[in-house]
Formats: sequence, structure tokens, C-alpha cells
Amino acid sequence: MTRQARINRKTGETDIHIRLNLDGSGQSRLDTGIPFMDHMLTLMTAHGFLDLEVTARGDTEVDNHHTVEDLGICLGQAITQALGEKKGIRRYGTATIPMDDALARVVMDISNRPYLAYRVPLKKTMTGSFDVALVKEFLRAVAIHAGITMHVDLLAGDEPHHVAEAVFKAFARALDQSCRPEARLQGNIPSTKGLL
Repeated sequence: MTRQARINRKTGETDIHIRLNLDGSGQSRLDTGIPFMDHMLTLMTAHGFLDLEVTARGDTEVDNHHTVEDLGICLGQAITQALGEKKGIRRYGTATIPMDDALARVVMDISNRPYLAYRVPLKKTMTGSFDVALVKEFLRAVAIHAGITMHVDLLAGDEPHHVAEAVFKAFARALDQSCRPEARLQGNIPSTKGLL
């Protein structure tokens, strides 16, 4: 079974191309036009054992919001496409990851019930020219377009770069767990309803 996807999205604000392999080895080729997002997606790819190629251009002269949100939309669509009917996946995943002062927890359910609870209070959100508050917009778009219920909690820390890293790594590990095949399901959909 090939769990791969290719997504192209072109709007008046962004032009994004994504190739995703859920059964990868952590390889990435990323050019989002936003160096901090390239850094975060590199971490996500490596720690989630995904292969990911991204080319993105957006109206970053306005700000990074449209590009970051549309990257989340495309990644969510790619996850949905790669998982297909979601037969035989574990469905649930959780990870708690430290990054120096930061400690982040992500819990998810690939349930086709999109929801994001994002409890990441920060007094300072800027790291360089990137607003870490946009991580919420990215994850909200992923949750909506991948049909994921996701809870993100910052348990400790206040340095925005460290917080973003911990959140992306925890997201990656939880996603890897959720998407991993579960042999005991014998290829069935992981729901008593018979569908997700």
C-alpha cells in the first residue's frame, strides 16, 4: 500500500506544491519562502519519519499569514489523500516533547472530526521576523483539512522559538503514531461505527 500524496494549490495569495510520503525516512526538500517555516517543517519531517517536498510562494510582502495557513491546508489535504479510507491505522497518537525550557504535548485522533484546542500562552510571540502565533493557524488548517481532533498544550516554557520547536516535534510524533498501521486491526477501519 502506497501512502503518498501530491497536492497543488494556487490562489490569488499563494502557490503551493506538496509531495508527502507517510512511510518515509525523514527526508525533506523545502522552499516555503519563509525560513522559519522551512526550519519547523524540517523538524516535523525528521521527527515524524515523513518524506516531504514543499515549494511555496505567497504574498509575504503583506505578512506570512496566508502562506503559513495555506501550507497547513495543503498538508492536511495531503494527509487525507495519503491515508485514503484510513483502514488499519492506529488513529490515536500522543507525544510530549521538551526543547530546553519548553515542554509541549500534542494529542490527536484522526477521526474525521476536525477540532483544534490550542493552549499555548506566550507573552512574546516573535522570533526574528516570524510570529509564532501563526503556528496555531497552521495547525488549525491541518486539523480541518485532515479531519483531526487535536489538543496542543504548552506545559512549560516561554521562549517562542523553543516553544514552536517543541510543538512541531510533538505534532510530528503524534501524527506518526496515529498514522502507523496496526496489525491487530487486520486492515479494518479503527471505529466501532465502521467508518471515519
